[in-house]
Amino acid sequence: MRRPGTGPGPIDRRARGALVEDAVQAHLERAGLHTLARNVGYRGGELDLVMRDGDTLVFVEVRYRAGAAFGGGFASVDGGKRRRLVRAAQLYLSGNPRLARCPCRFDVAEASGDPAAPSIHWLKDAFRADDA
Repeated sequence: MRRPGTGPGPIDRRARGALVEDAVQAHLERAGLHTLARNVGYRGGELDLVMRDGDTLVFVEVRYRAGAAFGGGFASVDGGKRRRLVRAAQLYLSGNPRLARCPCRFDVAEASGDPAAPSIHWLKDAFRADDA
């Protein structure tokens, strides 16, 4: 049985997103990060990936762009999106008090091209909670 989105024909947005997130997660794990959670949703926001990089808790926003016509994935994480991510991270930490004292950072992983094997650019420490 083939995975959704890996065969011929168009794939839906959800399947494309899952493929891209799989690729980004694997990329970051190869770089030494450890996955704690994925697609953690809260009212008003979602955390795509929650990972550990040593002692640091990393909230990763995954952005996919088929092309650069409307700007890259990094540019799409505007002030409003940053505020929603910070709020979701605060809610995640309140639900996981053992992690609340860990240093945290917000990364953005921009993916482009074929969703099943995208080109990935990872921006560590893309923004600070104070900036949101």
